[in-house]
Amino acid sequence: MSPAPKLPISSHQSNSNPSTTISSQSQPPIATPAFRSFISRVTTSLRQGFSQRRPWTELMDHNYMSKPETLTEACSRIRINFNYFRVNYVTLMAMVLAFSLVTHPFSFLVLVGLLASWFFLYLYRPSDQPLFLFGRTFADRETLGILVVLTIFVIFLTSVGSLLTSTLMVGFAIVCAHGAFRVPDDLFLDDQEPASAGFLSILGGAASSAAASAAVSRV
Repeated sequence: MSPAPKLPISSHQSNSNPSTTISSQSQPPIATPAFRSFISRVTTSLRQGFSQRRPWTELMDHNYMSKPETLTEACSRIRINFNYFRVNYVTLMAMVLAFSLVTHPFSFLVLVGLLASWFFLYLYRPSDQPLFLFGRTFADRETLGILVVLTIFVIFLTSVGSLLTSTLMVGFAIVCAHGAFRVPDDLFLDDQEPASAGFLSILGGAASSAAASAAVSRV
């Protein structure tokens, strides 16, 4: 007696659930490879930058404080001190900015919301997920235009712009005052550490790399 013939089984049954395919192709913005790469680059840059920080006791050593005799001497001190204490100065300005934002919670929330909008609605939004708001789908150009207009409005037509400007000016004044009064005779840059390199250049390289990865992810 011959065995009963086997019924063919279609291989399409494993892909019968389209939601599985869609969910595998789509990821939330915070889980995209571009966003993870950005976080990794920023973390690495911050770690490398803070490794070049000078001791705060050396920055505030009162034994090397004196009034400059001329404007030329003050400018020379500022240039030398900035090359040596650049990471400390950037950290000091960041602390001033953070304190100003904390004491102005409305401006802080508006700025965080603006940055989050850029990150999650445009820069690191997966290209296979169109932006859908208020019952309407927005193209990438429309999203970019709305974010640009929103940024201009927040920076120039609200208190956020004036707060950022005044805070950065205060921080810059503190840095210039310290650099002018700090005698740099005891300061020596390492031979392997050029004056043009440092914390800002590291962050700039990380930002440009992250922007490039974000642009590639949207192609």
